[in-house]
Amino acid sequence: MQSSIKQAIILAGGLGTRLKSVVADKPKVLSPVASKPFLSYIIQYLQKQGVTDYIFSLGYLANQVQDFLKESYPNLSYQYYIEETPLGTGGGIRKAIEMATAEDVVIVNADTYFDVPLQAMYQEHVSSHADCTVSLKAMTNFDRYGTVELDGKNIISSFKEKKHQVEGLINGGYLILKKKCFLHYTDGLPEIFSFEKDFLEVRLNQIKVKGFIAEGYFIDIGIPEDFAKAQNVFADNSLLIS
Repeated sequence: MQSSIKQAIILAGGLGTRLKSVVADKPKVLSPVASKPFLSYIIQYLQKQGVTDYIFSLGYLANQVQDFLKESYPNLSYQYYIEETPLGTGGGIRKAIEMATAEDVVIVNADTYFDVPLQAMYQEHVSSHADCTVSLKAMTNFDRYGTVELDGKNIISSFKEKKHQVEGLINGGYLILKKKCFLHYTDGLPEIFSFEKDFLEVRLNQIKVKGFIAEGYFIDIGIPEDFAKAQNVFADNSLLIS
């Protein structure tokens, strides 16, 4: 069994439909934030967390991401899969995780920055014998995200739909997934499927899904308001990785 997290899948194929009004000619992950493509912050974060091997799930304007990686990260150890048509979160993860060599793999959404202590999350994932460990962020007064409920041992007991919440725990978009478990329980599903709806929620009573609450900085640049907010946040590195 691996002793620490070394391999990560970066989901970087989104269309970025809601950002078209501010970034029309780039894939969402290359949107300029404080004069740098947002993907560079994700890679920097993962490198500082000890990740050395990368798998990129690409789609919309994949050639731009390929060019960016060649130019900006010539020494990075990586491979990629290009979705010719969108496969949904589940289909994209399945194609990418088939390329993974690790038993447990970090998966991150490339439009979300969440300063999670990955190695601590991994140790909890292993010690609890979890099939999937999901990063969670406590939020107040929100309606953009669904929430999760935990039992007394931080096992996720249910997922709740999006609605206005005074407070709650949201899925932070970074997770650790046991490859064999995921491939087993998604065998037979169509090529296009949702990771959340068709795997996590459907199999919640058959697999062990652990919640890992992290207090690090969280931002999702998927809407223009938060994209604008990110400009100031990422210009001030004191808010980000130490």
